Amino acid sequence: QVRLIESGGGSVQAGASLRLSCFVSGRTRSNYGVGWFRQPPGNERDREFVAAVTWNDDRSGYAEYLKGRFTASKDNAKNPVYLQMNSLNPGDTAVYRCASIASADFDEIRQTDIYDNWGQGTQVTVSS
Repeated sequence: QVRLIESGGGSVQAGASLRLSCFVSGRTRSNYGVGWFRQPPGNERDREFVAAVTWNDDRSGYAEYLKGRFTASKDNAKNPVYLQMNSLNPGDTAVYRCASIASADFDEIRQTDIYDNWGQGTQVTVSS
């Protein structure tokens, strides 16, 4: 079992930056990648892909509309997985969740439905 715990969310004003962390534990040897997704309040099933990084080879992928503003990365020990969010705006308000996938092709990494395990989420609220 892979467990993921997000942290780093909070309430900020538009234009601010936040860095979220996703701590991955458990059977990480079988982990292919970690993705970041966000869910606007009240839309639990509407998970939007944000970014992802592969566990072993540090490849990354992004939602095109967020690319350049959000950056996913890992520390040298592979934990935590970060999501650096810059120039936040109220449209970024959501619960941000990280998720892991045990096996995938990189071309599939943006597909929400392939991920195996999900963290509990961390709230990001951006006010104007």
